[in-house]
Amino acid sequence: MTDREQYTPGPASGAQVKKDGEMWTLILVRELRHKPEKVWRALTEPAHLREWAPFDADRSLATVGAKVKLTMMSAPTPRVSEITVMRADAPKVLEYNWGDANTRWELEALGSGRRLTLWHGLDRRFIAMGAAGWHICFDVLDRLLSGTPIGRFAGVEVMKLSGWQLLHKEYAKQFGIRPATLTPRVAGGPDRNA
Repeated sequence: MTDREQYTPGPASGAQVKKDGEMWTLILVRELRHKPEKVWRALTEPAHLREWAPFDADRSLATVGAKVKLTMMSAPTPRVSEITVMRADAPKVLEYNWGDANTRWELEALGSGRRLTLWHGLDRRFIAMGAAGWHICFDVLDRLLSGTPIGRFAGVEVMKLSGWQLLHKEYAKQFGIRPATLTPRVAGGPDRNA
C-alpha cells in the first residue's frame, strides 16, 4: 500500500471563520518546518501548485499585477477563473482576488519553522467544505515540502475520502452550521445544496 493510499487527515483544527453576511472568510493556520523560500515557491509556482493545490495556475503568482488563470479540478469539467495578484511580498504575503473574495497567504517566523495562514472568502454554505478541502491540501503541501509527496487530492476525488467527510462534519460543528449536502446533478457532476 502506498503513502497516498494510507493517507488519513488529522482532526479538524487550526481553523476559524469571520462572518460577514453570506460571504464568510475561512482562516486556516498550519505550522510548517520548512524554509520560507521553499514554502513561497510552493505557493506561487505552477509546477509546485500542481502537486498540492486544488487548482492549476497557468503562470507564476509571484508578481504583483499578474493576471493568472486558475483551473479548479472539478467534475465533469474543470472551472477556470482569472485572478489578479494584488500583493506578492516574497516570502511573506501573497494576496489575489478569486471570484467575489480575496485569498491571502501569510508566512510568519515561528521558532525554526513557519506559520502559514490562509484567509479565503467563501459562500457561508460551503465554508466547512472549504475548510475540509484546504485542510487536506495543507497536509499534502507539508508532505511535498518534506520530500515525501503523495500527490494532490482535488475536486470530486477529495470528497470521496472518508477523512474529508469527517473533516467536513467536524468543521461544520466548530463553525456552528449544518454540513452542506451533495446531491448528483442530472448532467453527472456534483451539485452543492445547503
